[in-house]
Amino acid sequence: MGAEAAARDIARRVYGDQSETIERYVDILTSRGVKWGLLGPREPERIWSRHILNCAALDGLVPQGSRVIDVGSGAGLPGLVLAILRPDLEVVLVESLLRRATFLELAVDELGLSPRVSVVRGRAEEQKVTADVVTCRAVAPLQKLLKWTTPHFLPHGRLVALKGASAPEEVAAAAQELRRHKLVAEVVSIRADQEAEATQAIVVRRAF
Repeated sequence: MGAEAAARDIARRVYGDQSETIERYVDILTSRGVKWGLLGPREPERIWSRHILNCAALDGLVPQGSRVIDVGSGAGLPGLVLAILRPDLEVVLVESLLRRATFLELAVDELGLSPRVSVVRGRAEEQKVTADVVTCRAVAPLQKLLKWTTPHFLPHGRLVALKGASAPEEVAAAAQELRRHKLVAEVVSIRADQEAEATQAIVVRRAF
């Protein structure tokens, strides 16, 4: 079995009763998502390992029944992945670009996720919505993310940002911004399943 086939099998185990829905979302991503330029032409070859399992790894960092704002949602990564995995969540997908917002609206409708999942078109810093958890992936360095997102998760929520190997450096670079808002940031290693590849996330909370 190839690595991607193995990743798909792991995802089916992780998603359980939601496996059919995540399969449909993957079909949307690898067809319309590529056609509309939201996903690179080579990404379908690694959609399960690089995207679905990578985003599903956030599961353990999102408390039960949370309201989640996914900033710069793009094609729905990680917001839609989490929304499918966790029927207990209310998810708001925030996306400033019309084409991406339209893609998200169509996907939410086709997957039957409304009204639990909604799409807001606009820049994150212009929105007045608040949440228990703000998520993002490949949007901006932490220092910029904090400027855009702190109004959405303070005082009692958290920011959970999927990151790569640069996570510790981003935390260090954002030290002044963190102090200004009285926040603490932690880099954690996470994975969707014990057989899935690990990834990194930065978790930011108020320093009480």
